[in-house]
Amino acid sequence: MTPYRSPYPVPGVIWASLPLPSLLVDSKGLIAEANPAAEVFLNASAKALSGQPVLDRLAIDAPMEEAFARARRNQSGLNVNDVDVTSGERAPVQCTLHLAPMHDNPEMILLILSPREIADRLGRSMGAKTAAKSAIGMAEMLAHEIKNPLAGIAGAAQLLSMSLTQEDRELTDLIVEETRRIVKLLEQVEQFGNVRPPDRRPVNIHDALDRARRSALVGFAAHMTILEDYDPSLPPTWADPDQLMQVFLNLIKNAAEAAGAAGGTIRLRTFYDRSLRVRRRDGIHSTLPLNIEITDDGPGLPPEIAGEIFEPFVSGRENGTGLGLALVSKIVADHEGWISVDSVPGRTSFRISLPLAPKDKQKDI
Repeated sequence: MTPYRSPYPVPGVIWASLPLPSLLVDSKGLIAEANPAAEVFLNASAKALSGQPVLDRLAIDAPMEEAFARARRNQSGLNVNDVDVTSGERAPVQCTLHLAPMHDNPEMILLILSPREIADRLGRSMGAKTAAKSAIGMAEMLAHEIKNPLAGIAGAAQLLSMSLTQEDRELTDLIVEETRRIVKLLEQVEQFGNVRPPDRRPVNIHDALDRARRSALVGFAAHMTILEDYDPSLPPTWADPDQLMQVFLNLIKNAAEAAGAAGGTIRLRTFYDRSLRVRRRDGIHSTLPLNIEITDDGPGLPPEIAGEIFEPFVSGRENGTGLGLALVSKIVADHEGWISVDSVPGRTSFRISLPLAPKDKQKDI
C-alpha cells in the first residue's frame, strides 16, 4: 500500500515550534500533517497519523463534521470552546479547538487543540497579550519566509509569458496577480507585528478624528455620509496622534466597507464618562473618561464571530484578512485604553475609551 503523502508541506521550523497540538486536515477528513506537539498528544508519530481519518484518532464531544464544513463554507476561522477531547488512550482533556482554512488551499483546514491545562499555564506565565504577541510573531516570521518564493514565482511567470500566446498569457497574468495579492496580505501580517510602541503626548481627540474623517471622505468613504456629534469641552488624551488616527481610519473604513456600494451613514460621537475603570500594567486602577463612538447603519456583525471580532484573522467579510480590527485593538491596548463593540442589524457601534493626559502635560498641547 502506498503511504499517504501530503501535497501541502508546512515550513518545518515554524510547524515544529508550534506549542499546541496542530493538525492539517484535508477535504476528506484525513490528517495531512501533524506537528510534534500533536504527536505527543496522540501518542503516535506523524508518519503513523498521516492519512488517518482525524475523527478516528480524536474523539471530540462536539459536532466536528459541521464545524469543518462551516469553516470551509465561510472561509473564516472559528473556535469550538470547552469540549472534551481524547485519543482513546488517555482521559478526556477539556480543550478549545481552533479551525482555520489555509489560504493556499481553502479545503485544507488547520486544526489547533488548546488544552485547558496549557492555556492556564500560558495565562499565568505570559498573560493573554503576551500569548497573542507570540502568535503574531510566529505569523510574521512565516510571512517573511513565504514572500521570497512568491517573488520568484511571479518573476518566473512574467518571463514565461514572453513566449506564450495571448490565451496562455492570461494564465500567467493570473499567477502574477494572485502572487501579488498574497504578498499584500503577508505585508499586512508583517505590519501587524511591527507596530512600534506609541510615542505618547497630549492629543486633541477631535483633531485626530477630523483628520481621519477628511481622509476617508476623499477615499474609501466617499459614498458615505459622516455626521459629527462632539463634546467640545473634552480635555486632551495621552496618545500617539498618528496611531490614534490609524485607529479611527480603520474603524471608519470598516463601516464604509460594511455598507457596500449603496452607502450609508457613519456617526462620530465623543463624550465624557467616568464609569469605566481598568487596572493598568502597574496594578493601579484608573478611569478612562474620554469616549469615542463610531457608529454605522450597516448590516451588523455576523453573530458567530461577534465575540471574537478583535482576534487576529477573524473577519466577517469575504476575503477579509481579519487584521484591521485586531490592529485597532492592539493599538488601543498599547494606549492603556479599552475598545468594545455593540452590533445588531442596522446598527454597529465601536466605543473606544481613553485616559486623560497627565495634568502637567496638558499645557503642552
